[in-house]
Amino acid sequence: MKNILTKALLALCALGSQGTQAQESKGAAVDPRVVERRAIEAVIWGMPAVNTELMLQTMLKVTSGKENEILYWSKPPHWKNQTLTPNPDAIYLMTFVNTKTAGPLVVEIPPAEGGSLAVNIVTTWQMPLEDAGPEGADKGQGGKYLILPPDYKDTPPEGYIVLRSDSYGGFTLMRSNLAGHGDADISKSVEYGKRIKVYPLSQAANPPATRFTDANDVLFDATIRYDASFFKTLNDVVQKEPWIQRDRAMIDQLKSLGIEKGKPYQPDAKTTKILDAAAKQARAELAARYDQGFVRMVPEYRWFGAALPEMARAASSGYADPDQYPVDSRGVSYTLGFTGIKHLGTAQYYLMVAKDGSGKNLDGAKTYRLRVPANVPVKQYWSATAYDRETHGLIRNMSRASVASTSTGVQTNSDGSVDVYFGPKAPPGKQANWVPTDPKRRFELLFRLYGPEKAFFDKEWKLPDVEPYR
Repeated sequence: MKNILTKALLALCALGSQGTQAQESKGAAVDPRVVERRAIEAVIWGMPAVNTELMLQTMLKVTSGKENEILYWSKPPHWKNQTLTPNPDAIYLMTFVNTKTAGPLVVEIPPAEGGSLAVNIVTTWQMPLEDAGPEGADKGQGGKYLILPPDYKDTPPEGYIVLRSDSYGGFTLMRSNLAGHGDADISKSVEYGKRIKVYPLSQAANPPATRFTDANDVLFDATIRYDASFFKTLNDVVQKEPWIQRDRAMIDQLKSLGIEKGKPYQPDAKTTKILDAAAKQARAELAARYDQGFVRMVPEYRWFGAALPEMARAASSGYADPDQYPVDSRGVSYTLGFTGIKHLGTAQYYLMVAKDGSGKNLDGAKTYRLRVPANVPVKQYWSATAYDRETHGLIRNMSRASVASTSTGVQTNSDGSVDVYFGPKAPPGKQANWVPTDPKRRFELLFRLYGPEKAFFDKEWKLPDVEPYR
């Protein structure tokens, strides 16, 4: 009886397989409504990985930079750096990791002597593996961070800060802090950043010199594309990376869109049109959630933390809580910026706003004032930066993007406060305290606190709303 049942089961499986093959050979139609619904969810779910992949592909396309080397900007980021909300008051360096080709990879961070770094090491999905630098695992003593690929089975050697990644790719974002914006300070910050080393563990006994590629003079546009090309980029990630257990429910979802591991991605014209519309709808849904604002730092003002709390908690723990997976919050966060921070609020903290005190959208054709109260509780510096509301990149074709406590010539009021102005033209005599905006576009603001102190988190110091000026 057992043999008969086994034969019957095998026959049914064979028939099912033949039916599936026949269906696939005919190109079985999928309901367009299913494609659109699943495509919208795929955009939200896939946002952090597509964000990473776009930066990688942009580097490979517009620079001579390569994976497992260092791409850097020899000047503070200006508008040609079209990544998401970059900091124009630091020197940026990035390593795009590929442990599939290199095997375990070492990122060597120098001691905080003659400079300091704020470093975040993340996976392809921008899940933080660790922070480095004075507020990271090495506590400013310097350290060798060893990134292991997901298939690594050996016992890692001693002497490394070991990071086990669930993806082959990812990146390390390294910001070399600036004491000021003069040429000497910029040069010092760049030279300190160039003390970073990246090399395969297999070459640790005699590390080769790390290659640095300068992206300062190129248009580096890695802003999110909300059209059918989003899914091409998502497919590139799926083909390169292993499925993470928590994401296996997406396998069939993506298959409905023509994205399947080991198979070519070839959507027809009809499907491409549906995907294009779905990407735009996903953008609208994500933008609506952002427009509501996140959790306000203090209830009387509109500034909110730039990351939704549930997403920050989940990512910093490696999504350890089996009852939480805030994909929606994650999707919103990675439309606005990039990288993940393991210990948020130590090296830096970000406040964001897109409305004035009365709740109206910030309009690039109008002039606004932000009064930064005296005695900002930071160990290093504060800055206020304007970004394009639609792309979340630096406003194009502007001569500057921010005013910081380290900026040259910033005027301070008699009580120690600083007025920062945003608008198409500088108020008379306020050039040093002014950030230009595009009169044809809306904008948003990011207030950075580098080395935030207790008084900030205890809300003894509060940042007031941006208000229309005259």
